[in-house]
Amino acid sequence: MRTERKPTRLDRVFARLDREPERPALLDVPEMSRHRFALFAGTLAFYLAIVWAVLITSWLVRLDWQVMFFRPYQQWPEIHAFVDYYVVLGQRGPTAVMVAAWLGWRSWRQHTLRPLLALGVSLLLLNVTVGAAKYGMGRLGPHYATTIGANEMWLGGDIFPSGHTANAVVTWGILAYLASTPRARRWLSAVSAVTSLGVGMSTVYLGTHWLSDVLLGWVAGLLILLALPWCEPLIARAEAWILGLRDRWFARRGPAERPVGPPVAVTPSGREKAPAREPAAAPRPPRAPVYLAPGPHTTRSDRTPVTPAGSRRPPHSDRHPRGTAPAARPLSGG
Repeated sequence: MRTERKPTRLDRVFARLDREPERPALLDVPEMSRHRFALFAGTLAFYLAIVWAVLITSWLVRLDWQVMFFRPYQQWPEIHAFVDYYVVLGQRGPTAVMVAAWLGWRSWRQHTLRPLLALGVSLLLLNVTVGAAKYGMGRLGPHYATTIGANEMWLGGDIFPSGHTANAVVTWGILAYLASTPRARRWLSAVSAVTSLGVGMSTVYLGTHWLSDVLLGWVAGLLILLALPWCEPLIARAEAWILGLRDRWFARRGPAERPVGPPVAVTPSGREKAPAREPAAAPRPPRAPVYLAPGPHTTRSDRTPVTPAGSRRPPHSDRHPRGTAPAARPLSGG
């Protein structure tokens, strides 16, 4: 009895890398539930509280100055080179390219544009909200501070909130938002949280951001991820419009660019008339007779087979070749 081989973990991994035959019927699209709305409202209140604490120059601003005077990059100089590379995980260009490549494969595999459109919408919200807050409040960074103990607001800066931190939260958190299973969502949420936390603390270590900048950057990125379900209807309409435009474009240009292949023999059905048979080929004309030279000729059967050792036929005195008359036998007297 032959048993089938049980697929291994590696087989299942390669199976998930293949493209699905068609778009999945049910895609897990998050909705703005009451629980999510409560989280969004609480996060927005925390955002406003941080801004207010900086505006009134509260204890949070004093903590910013204490961390700045501590100068972490001088306390632990041996990790400076590592932090310089690690902070790249919060830069918008490299992270957007890496995440877009992964989500592009997801879009190709599931026959849907939703992953790429969700990334585009999240980055658009990030640029609008965080950029407006940066230039609206104009806070100077630690390296350009002018007055000790001041909040350094409305002085032409652009570091409040931290763009590196907010970008890390959004670009890595979108992977958890678009995860296909609850287990993958939990793991990716933990990975994105640790990554964005490390990016924020790296900017504080390097002295490019105040601690309050990093706090506001975390909250700003989380607000964008929590607000994405409100954008899902817009993403669905944009996907339907793009796919419809693609279908119309192929319908217009497809027949002209379709390659012409070899003809295919089609079996006629009962309703169709069978094609007429081709006329039979004309019979070949008879060959002209072959004329032989005069003289006696022996057929192949009369020839004596010859081998390297000589003839294989024993000699017979009474045999005579065909075409000659046999010799007359003497008559015995009787």
